[in-house]
Amino acid sequence: MPADALALTLAAAVLHAAWNVLLRGSDDVEARTAVVLALSVLLFAPVAAATWSVSRAAAPYVAASAALEGAYFAFLVAAYRRRELSVVYPVARGSAPPLVLLGTALVLGRHVSAGAAAGVCLVGIGVVLVRGVRRGAEGVLVALAVGCAIAGYTLVDKDGLRHAAALPYLELVLAPVALVAVPAVALRRGVGALRAELRPAAVLTAAASFGAYALVLAALRLAPAPDVAAVRETSVVLAALLAALFLRERVGLERLAGAVTVAGGVALIALS
Repeated sequence: MPADALALTLAAAVLHAAWNVLLRGSDDVEARTAVVLALSVLLFAPVAAATWSVSRAAAPYVAASAALEGAYFAFLVAAYRRRELSVVYPVARGSAPPLVLLGTALVLGRHVSAGAAAGVCLVGIGVVLVRGVRRGAEGVLVALAVGCAIAGYTLVDKDGLRHAAALPYLELVLAPVALVAVPAVALRRGVGALRAELRPAAVLTAAASFGAYALVLAALRLAPAPDVAAVRETSVVLAALLAALFLRERVGLERLAGAVTVAGGVALIALS
């Protein structure tokens, strides 16, 4: 993997873990999520307009991806209300690649290699360690639902991006999600809840989300997708470490070992 692609991918991993830390660190995760979605759409708009290339064939993919992205953010908020980031993030991010693998194997009848199967097993072991052997499944099932949503929009976007440039496509996907999320929070919680989250942390969260995506796109121009996907999973370990440093979560050796195992399993799937 070229050094510049490696640097871009690692930077993307840091930003992805960071925006989740900023989101989880809010006292009102639901309101911050709605504000971040709106700010992300605004930040994306100039770049999306400058790189606009979208065909009509993209419409059904955009609609399906928007529905799945909406589910993703709804489940993410629910998961962060129940469990710590150092549990939710590894489970959600780590479960998505095996689910994509299983989905393509079942739907498209593709062969699953021994290495990929081993990676799935490692992810399963890692999830158990992250959850804690003696702890219940509270929050973990919702985190798995987040992983299902990620797997769903990954499969949809893989085909959808054949009909549109990446940034305009993402803008079209996120815009309706923001248009639903912001009024929904305003109606249920009041405009004050949204106004309270209009602060630098929300802007940083939106910028980090945008930056992570842009850096991955840049890395994919320089290195094969499996290599980028494998390195990107370092965000699972980074998120656990950042949760301990900034959110004061109790990330013991068992949970950290689980995060490392999940990242290793996903990397093995990506490279198989």
